[in-house]
Amino acid sequence: MYDILVVGGGTAGLTAAIYARRAGRTVLVLESTGFGGQITASHLVENYPGIPAVSGLDYSDALLKQAKDLGAETKFAQVTGAEQIPGGFRLTAGKKEFEGKALILATGAKHRTLGLPREEELVGRGVSYCAVCDGAFFKDKDTAVAGGGDSALQSALFLSGVAKSVALIHRRDTFRAQAAYVEAAKTKANITFVMDSNVTALEGENTLNAITLTDKSGGSKTIPVEGLFIEVGQIPDNGPFAQLAELDGGGYFAAGEDCRTKTPGVFVAGDCRSKELRQLTTAAADGSVAATAACQWLDER
Repeated sequence: MYDILVVGGGTAGLTAAIYARRAGRTVLVLESTGFGGQITASHLVENYPGIPAVSGLDYSDALLKQAKDLGAETKFAQVTGAEQIPGGFRLTAGKKEFEGKALILATGAKHRTLGLPREEELVGRGVSYCAVCDGAFFKDKDTAVAGGGDSALQSALFLSGVAKSVALIHRRDTFRAQAAYVEAAKTKANITFVMDSNVTALEGENTLNAITLTDKSGGSKTIPVEGLFIEVGQIPDNGPFAQLAELDGGGYFAAGEDCRTKTPGVFVAGDCRSKELRQLTTAAADGSVAATAACQWLDER
């Protein structure tokens, strides 16, 4: 039985492993797809304090190496079940089981995609899911935002201070976002509303240079843009842990900045947690908080 089991090998999970190992705890990190998380797909990261510029892959490789060098164990496993047992917790992954005295859930969240041909190929080459992360690369360029919720409007407002133009594309005739965001966007001369329309194609060979829009009547047009920011929601995968950690209406873990859940010994960290800002820095902060809290909880048992 490990001292701490960590589910998720992104920034939050690996940071938790680093802090737990430095506290002398045995740690196993379980990851289902690839260590590093979403940031591995980012061509360039320029907003992490102390690191002026690094590729997402290099950043993730360094983080994984640091955790492993400190003695954290890592395994690829898709966790499908979790339960409380005498003395700790048991995770199920296929035919395998893993046990730990404390549990940190850093399961992350996936960006909802538009499902367009070449969308994945053009990520980092004009297609982005985070205006705060990548907006600076589009200074004085034509951009577009797809979506109609708070995140889409906030992204458009952020980009309006950086980009030459922002086309805000929404499939309905009204926004789901807060009225304050909509009214603020209306005051920006470089934001154009494109309602009742969907992005249906991405144009460009090596990088994005235009998008095709189709309206509800079936008419289509192509507009030149160098950046498309897709803000149509995220998908957390927290269902297997719902008995141990309460979920909010969006499926995120309903835990505060202390990263504690309703179950003693279970902590959450990173994008899977209900929060305002999902960035590398906040994921790392959660990982350190969750690991420190887990170590303190183990000391007090």
